[in-house]
Amino acid sequence: MNDFHSWAAVVVFVGAYALIISEKIHRVAVALGGAGLMMAIRATDDKSAFYSERSGIDWNVIFLLMGMMMIVGVLKKTGMFEYLAIWSVKRARAKPFRVMAMLVVITAVASALLDNVTTVLLIAPVTLLVCERLGLPAAPFLIAEVFASNVGGTSTLVGDPPNIIIASRAGLTFNDFLVHLTPIVAVLLLVLLALCRVLFRKAFVYDDDRAVEIMALEEREAIRDPRLLVQGLIVLTLVVAGFVLHPVLRYEPSIVALLGAGLLIAISTAETGEVLKEVEWPTLAFFAGLFIMIGGLIDTGVISEISRQLADLIGGNELGGSLTLLSASAVLSGVVDNIPYVATMAPVTSDLVRDMGGASDHVMWWALALGADLGGNATAIGASANVVVLGIAERNRQPISFWQFTKYGLIVTAVTVAVTIGYVWLRYFAFG
Repeated sequence: MNDFHSWAAVVVFVGAYALIISEKIHRVAVALGGAGLMMAIRATDDKSAFYSERSGIDWNVIFLLMGMMMIVGVLKKTGMFEYLAIWSVKRARAKPFRVMAMLVVITAVASALLDNVTTVLLIAPVTLLVCERLGLPAAPFLIAEVFASNVGGTSTLVGDPPNIIIASRAGLTFNDFLVHLTPIVAVLLLVLLALCRVLFRKAFVYDDDRAVEIMALEEREAIRDPRLLVQGLIVLTLVVAGFVLHPVLRYEPSIVALLGAGLLIAISTAETGEVLKEVEWPTLAFFAGLFIMIGGLIDTGVISEISRQLADLIGGNELGGSLTLLSASAVLSGVVDNIPYVATMAPVTSDLVRDMGGASDHVMWWALALGADLGGNATAIGASANVVVLGIAERNRQPISFWQFTKYGLIVTAVTVAVTIGYVWLRYFAFG
């Protein structure tokens, strides 16, 4: 990393990151401006930015988000989210922490079957309505759900995009992820619930009057368009089935989401223009700019250089290497999106595994997956779900600042990664 383009790319990325943290300029403007500068200094170009699978915009992510946002936009018109909000509050007896615990568990479980971005797109509208009914700040609940989505998505092959990359490179199956990662994710979910009880304790204010009002409501009355609800649920079920059957059908989630959105608009009375208004266009633009900036770091060899330095540090020590890879992945995935990070680290990890004679029980691959997935909780832009929820909160006039998210995210990441390090040591080395 001795040439001008590499150092210039680092300066642009660090400068953009600093501006996002400061929040003096809107993050979308920063991301798009940073992307433009990356092209201006020739750290990347239009072909890499728009067409490269390795270092360009991940169009699968963009169109997955767009398709699911359209489906959610149609479902909003049915009253389904109001129904779910009233139902969940009544089941939790209007106790704020019980409500948060219920939403966190639902989010984690759903994120194991769907990708975590789709899950938060479906859960966030319910959460906003729940908080409105109970007179509670929405930010703590939304932040807790993001943590749950990233933790829950770690447990399966389809739960988080980096897992798909790892499975393909290492030859791992859906059942491999269930056997090796689901046990620690179950433990981490309990840890997360305990952390939420402490971190967000000031938000758990019980209001007797509001509780009485909500308990008296009949959730069925919230449904405004039963026919559209049935149509929407049928399409949503087909889309979810398409996600789960990805290993068999071989359709990318983005294609499934777009087909679902198109089908729902075609068979329902929903107006295309109204549905498109529900799409979080600023969020999509932010992702595009972020992908291009990270692509500049990839094209100039910055991320590869970091990977090589990590490989040199690990050497042939399997225990030290696994724990170093896990910790380093958690740190780096809090700064750059974990999808390009894992795509870059996968060949490095493959070489490490080969040099160590196969590495027992694929422990290096599990270390990479755990570090990259859990590290996404560290900052407000560490994972796709984080960015999506911040965009939804801003659109609903309940903005979550970078530091408001990150001050909790750093704690959750530190604790969950520490627990995971203990799990890796115990399972694969102490008793392995």
